[in-house]
Amino acid sequence: MIKTILLFVLVSFFSWWFFENRRRKRHPVQGGIAQHIEIPHEREFELYHNALSLCSMKTRVCLAELGIEYRSHPVDLIETGCYENIRPSFLRVNPAGTVPVLIHNGHPVYESDEQILYAASHAPKGASVLIPTDSDELQAMKLWMGKASLKGDPIEVGPISAGMAVPGLTIPLFSSMLADIPLWKILEGLLFHFDKRRPSVFTLLKLLGLDRLNNISPVMKIHRQSRIKMFRYLNELEQQLRDSGGPWILGSQFSLADVSWLVILERLLQADSLQIYLGGDQRVKTAQYWERLKLRPSYTGAILNQQHHTVTRGTSRLIKAKERSTQLGFALDGEKP
Repeated sequence: MIKTILLFVLVSFFSWWFFENRRRKRHPVQGGIAQHIEIPHEREFELYHNALSLCSMKTRVCLAELGIEYRSHPVDLIETGCYENIRPSFLRVNPAGTVPVLIHNGHPVYESDEQILYAASHAPKGASVLIPTDSDELQAMKLWMGKASLKGDPIEVGPISAGMAVPGLTIPLFSSMLADIPLWKILEGLLFHFDKRRPSVFTLLKLLGLDRLNNISPVMKIHRQSRIKMFRYLNELEQQLRDSGGPWILGSQFSLADVSWLVILERLLQADSLQIYLGGDQRVKTAQYWERLKLRPSYTGAILNQQHHTVTRGTSRLIKAKERSTQLGFALDGEKP
């Protein structure tokens, strides 16, 4: 009788898993606007986004700079609550399962760099000009957008840009935020996420906890490599600000390059590591640049006013953990190239 019940349970579970897995079909999408796809919409612009997501922050800042109003569709990632991004309802919006997705007149625009270029090209009359008309400056803007871009898999290709270094530097914050997420919610990722490495790492971080993070050698290796690369990228930014004369990356014009770098510096602040790079008298131009960025209304509207409680609690918890353990603090902050 017990064997029969166990067999029934197993068959029922795998039948459900197979059915649910088929409902969550995923495939890559091409960046840019997908004119052949129509998403139900109510407003000209709509945005599916997440409070923590680096790319979501970038698109929100751009829309705020342009004065583009949009209908907001918050989408949870596991760090902010659950795996909403891999559920059928969201996969109908983006089969790749990533945020953000900008919707314009019902058509999705994929990839954040494409979104901000698209939005800046379709801004309302009188909006700020975020794309230079000079060809050399346009090329420079795209170069600096690329240096801040997060594209591809950072595990496979490594921290080849400041944006690609961010995930490794965010690991301590992720670990801290997972204290608010029940383990059973991470199970959904283990069952259905298209990249099992992510939920596997999150499960490990959840089980071991933030205080033992420095004992996970592979994770700390990624963090250390990302930190070394970020020093290099911020050195390049410091030199560019000196060469351009400021106050912005291209000089006098605030552009999409600045939108892209604002969120890099914000993530370092969220991860309680910004002082490592801008503290004291190091990178003075970049520190002054960051202060100017924080004064822009777009920073208040798109970042400060859209903070998620798991992020703010995670940052606070991370600060306290490093205060409790000098070993953890040194592992995360102490070794400088």
